[in-house]
Amino acid sequence: MNKYALITGTTSGIGKALAEKFAQEKVNLVLVSRDLEKLSAQANQLSGQYSIKAHVIAVDLKKPDAAQMIYDRVKEMDIDVQYLVNNAGFNESGPLLETNWVNDADMIRVHAICTTEMMKLFIPDMVKSGYGRVLNLGSIASYMACPYEAVYAATKAYVLSVSKAVGAELKGTGVTVTTLCPGATRTEFAGKAGMENTLLFRIFVMKPEKVANIGYRAAMRGKSYVIAGVYNKLQVFLSKLTPPFILNPVLKMMLR
Repeated sequence: MNKYALITGTTSGIGKALAEKFAQEKVNLVLVSRDLEKLSAQANQLSGQYSIKAHVIAVDLKKPDAAQMIYDRVKEMDIDVQYLVNNAGFNESGPLLETNWVNDADMIRVHAICTTEMMKLFIPDMVKSGYGRVLNLGSIASYMACPYEAVYAATKAYVLSVSKAVGAELKGTGVTVTTLCPGATRTEFAGKAGMENTLLFRIFVMKPEKVANIGYRAAMRGKSYVIAGVYNKLQVFLSKLTPPFILNPVLKMMLR
């Protein structure tokens, strides 16, 4: 049987690195993003370099029917997805009272609602076949409430929580759900969010390829979650021990 991985948000950053990793492992791809031109170029490059099949679905995940559109298109292509990677995401950085509500709402839809709906659509087929791996993108912000990243951190906390719960529900089915929790990563993410000059993105920034490899290995092993990098593990550990009156000023300094 031809193995397929469906990955969202593949044209840059961690998603691009994950697509490359699956292609290296000779897994066929369904690449999902908004930009058809970039998707087509990426599909041609990966299929040519690694001798795999690479299909594209151009869709804006902010649309309410995006997940259903993706699932229906996959069925039309007669593809069985063994690996589902909900990677797509973005950030709207700044104080809650100053951020754009439309962008905040879109972030909730892409990170929380779309991720959940994609699992509800694709996992039943995996359970029926007896095998599947789901990899959802969380963040070290999944573990802490972050001033100036209030909605982003909340959506990533949701991703971690729902992924752990669904993974527990699926125990014994052959299907697992893994949450990859990176910290600052060298991608377009920070620039688009206006965070490239924050202290967080000036120290201990990881390469997307390394983060992708960590996430891939954890998913293949069926781990519930993985925090990428020793420094990020330390941040999460310390955040659990630090009282809010100390932690919040530190986070504000890191994110402002």
